[in-house]
Amino acid sequence: MSIRKRSASGGAAKTTGRTVKTGKGEGNAQKSKASRSGGPIAFFVSLFIVLVAAIQLVSTFNAYANDLAHLNNLKRQEAALIAQKQELENDIARWDDESYVAAQARERLGFVFPGEQSVHVMNPEAVTGKESDAESSKSKESTEQKLPWYSELSYAFKESDQSDNK
Repeated sequence: MSIRKRSASGGAAKTTGRTVKTGKGEGNAQKSKASRSGGPIAFFVSLFIVLVAAIQLVSTFNAYANDLAHLNNLKRQEAALIAQKQELENDIARWDDESYVAAQARERLGFVFPGEQSVHVMNPEAVTGKESDAESSKSKESTEQKLPWYSELSYAFKESDQSDNK
Protein backbone atom coordinates (compact mmCIF):
# COMPACT_ATOMS: atom_id res chain seq x y z
CA MET A 1 0.00 0.00 0.00
CA SER A 2 1.32 3.37 -0.78
CA ILE A 3 0.81 6.67 0.95
CA ARG A 4 0.04 9.75 -0.98
CA LYS A 5 0.98 13.14 0.36
CA ARG A 6 -0.34 16.40 -0.84
CA SER A 7 2.12 19.08 -1.41
CA ALA A 8 1.94 22.25 0.60
CA SER A 9 1.37 24.23 -2.55
CA GLY A 10 -1.94 22.53 -3.11
CA GLY A 11 -0.79 20.69 -6.22
CA ALA A 12 -1.31 17.10 -7.20
CA ALA A 13 -0.57 14.28 -4.80
CA LYS A 14 2.79 12.60 -4.98
CA THR A 15 3.34 8.97 -4.40
CA THR A 16 6.08 7.82 -2.09
CA GLY A 17 7.52 4.40 -2.28
CA ARG A 18 7.21 3.67 1.46
CA THR A 19 4.75 1.09 2.73
CA VAL A 20 3.38 0.88 6.27
CA LYS A 21 2.64 -2.44 7.83
CA THR A 22 -0.58 -2.50 9.82
CA GLY A 23 -0.20 -5.90 11.49
CA LYS A 24 1.90 -6.94 14.43
CA GLY A 25 5.44 -6.06 13.79
CA GLU A 26 8.14 -3.59 14.56
CA GLY A 27 5.80 -0.59 15.08
CA ASN A 28 3.89 -2.30 17.88
CA ALA A 29 7.06 -3.66 19.45
CA GLN A 30 8.43 -0.14 19.82
CA LYS A 31 5.15 1.08 21.34
CA SER A 32 5.01 -1.79 23.84
CA LYS A 33 8.61 -1.13 24.95
CA ALA A 34 7.77 2.53 25.51
CA SER A 35 4.68 1.69 27.53
CA ARG A 36 6.48 -1.01 29.54
CA SER A 37 9.32 1.30 30.48
CA GLY A 38 6.79 3.71 32.11
CA GLY A 39 4.89 0.79 33.67
CA PRO A 40 6.81 0.25 36.92
CA ILE A 41 7.13 3.97 37.54
CA ALA A 42 3.44 4.52 36.89
CA PHE A 43 2.60 1.55 39.10
CA PHE A 44 4.63 2.86 42.03
CA VAL A 45 3.27 6.38 41.61
CA SER A 46 -0.29 5.07 41.56
CA LEU A 47 0.48 2.81 44.54
CA PHE A 48 1.85 5.80 46.44
CA ILE A 49 -1.28 7.83 45.64
CA VAL A 50 -3.53 4.97 46.79
CA LEU A 51 -1.54 4.62 50.04
CA VAL A 52 -1.72 8.36 50.74
CA ALA A 53 -5.45 8.31 50.07
CA ALA A 54 -5.90 5.29 52.38
CA ILE A 55 -3.95 7.00 55.17
CA GLN A 56 -6.01 10.15 54.73
CA LEU A 57 -9.23 8.11 54.80
CA VAL A 58 -8.19 6.24 57.96
CA SER A 59 -7.24 9.44 59.75
CA THR A 60 -10.56 10.99 58.76
CA PHE A 61 -12.50 8.01 60.13
CA ASN A 62 -10.39 8.07 63.30
CA ALA A 63 -11.19 11.74 63.86
CA TYR A 64 -14.87 11.02 63.19
CA ALA A 65 -14.90 8.16 65.72
CA ASN A 66 -13.18 10.32 68.36
CA ASP A 67 -15.61 13.18 67.80
CA LEU A 68 -18.57 10.80 67.95
CA ALA A 69 -17.33 9.33 71.25
CA HIS A 70 -16.83 12.82 72.66
CA LEU A 71 -20.32 13.83 71.53
CA ASN A 72 -21.87 10.77 73.18
CA ASN A 73 -19.96 11.53 76.39
CA LEU A 74 -21.26 15.10 76.36
CA LYS A 75 -24.82 13.85 75.79
CA ARG A 76 -24.52 11.53 78.82
CA GLN A 77 -23.21 14.40 80.93
CA GLU A 78 -26.05 16.61 79.74
CA ALA A 79 -28.62 13.95 80.65
CA ALA A 80 -27.06 13.52 84.11
CA LEU A 81 -27.07 17.27 84.69
CA ILE A 82 -30.68 17.58 83.57
CA ALA A 83 -31.66 14.77 85.96
CA GLN A 84 -29.72 16.44 88.80
CA LYS A 85 -31.36 19.79 88.04
CA GLN A 86 -34.82 18.18 88.11
CA GLU A 87 -34.01 16.49 91.43
CA LEU A 88 -32.86 19.79 92.95
CA GLU A 89 -35.96 21.58 91.67
CA ASN A 90 -38.10 18.84 93.27
CA ASP A 91 -36.23 19.34 96.57
CA ILE A 92 -36.90 23.08 96.43
CA ALA A 93 -40.57 22.45 95.70
CA ARG A 94 -40.79 20.03 98.66
CA TRP A 95 -39.36 22.61 101.04
CA ASP A 96 -42.15 25.00 100.01
CA ASP A 97 -44.65 22.57 101.57
CA GLU A 98 -45.22 23.31 105.29
CA SER A 99 -46.02 19.70 106.17
CA TYR A 100 -42.68 18.56 104.69
CA VAL A 101 -40.81 21.23 106.66
CA ALA A 102 -42.58 20.14 109.87
CA ALA A 103 -41.76 16.48 109.20
CA GLN A 104 -38.10 17.29 108.58
CA ALA A 105 -37.93 19.40 111.75
CA ARG A 106 -39.38 16.50 113.76
CA GLU A 107 -37.06 13.94 112.18
CA ARG A 108 -33.79 15.85 111.99
CA LEU A 109 -34.03 18.22 114.93
CA GLY A 110 -36.38 16.36 117.26
CA PHE A 111 -38.95 19.16 117.37
CA VAL A 112 -42.41 18.43 118.81
CA PHE A 113 -45.67 20.34 118.63
CA PRO A 114 -46.91 22.06 121.78
CA GLY A 115 -48.53 19.53 124.11
CA GLU A 116 -46.61 16.55 122.67
CA GLN A 117 -43.88 14.68 124.47
CA SER A 118 -40.73 13.41 122.79
CA VAL A 119 -40.01 9.73 123.38
CA HIS A 120 -36.58 8.23 122.80
CA VAL A 121 -36.22 4.45 122.71
CA MET A 122 -33.25 3.51 124.89
CA ASN A 123 -32.92 -0.05 123.63
CA PRO A 124 -33.79 -0.08 119.91
CA GLU A 125 -32.52 -3.63 119.42
CA ALA A 126 -35.38 -4.88 121.58
CA VAL A 127 -37.82 -3.44 119.03
CA THR A 128 -35.97 -4.11 115.74
CA GLY A 129 -33.59 -6.92 116.68
CA LYS A 130 -30.61 -4.97 115.30
CA GLU A 131 -28.08 -2.90 117.16
CA SER A 132 -28.27 0.72 116.09
CA ASP A 133 -25.22 2.77 115.17
CA ALA A 134 -26.13 5.45 117.69
CA GLU A 135 -26.27 2.86 120.47
CA SER A 136 -22.90 1.36 119.61
CA SER A 137 -21.25 4.79 119.48
CA LYS A 138 -22.85 5.77 122.82
CA SER A 139 -21.55 2.61 124.48
CA LYS A 140 -18.01 3.47 123.38
CA GLU A 141 -18.36 7.05 124.61
CA SER A 142 -19.76 5.98 127.97
CA THR A 143 -16.53 4.17 128.84
CA GLU A 144 -14.58 7.40 128.33
CA GLN A 145 -15.20 10.51 130.41
CA LYS A 146 -16.78 13.16 128.19
CA LEU A 147 -15.86 16.74 129.06
CA PRO A 148 -17.66 19.88 127.85
CA TRP A 149 -16.15 21.39 124.72
CA TYR A 150 -14.51 24.29 126.51
CA SER A 151 -12.87 21.92 129.00
CA GLU A 152 -11.61 19.74 126.16
CA LEU A 153 -10.19 22.81 124.44
CA SER A 154 -8.43 23.90 127.62
CA TYR A 155 -7.10 20.37 128.14
CA ALA A 156 -5.80 20.26 124.54
CA PHE A 157 -3.94 23.56 125.01
CA LYS A 158 -2.36 22.32 128.24
CA GLU A 159 -1.28 19.05 126.59
CA SER A 160 0.26 20.83 123.62
CA ASP A 161 2.21 23.17 125.92
CA GLN A 162 3.55 20.28 127.96
CA SER A 163 4.68 18.30 124.92
CA ASP A 164 6.72 21.31 123.72
CA ASN A 165 8.49 21.59 127.09
CA LYS A 166 9.56 17.92 127.18
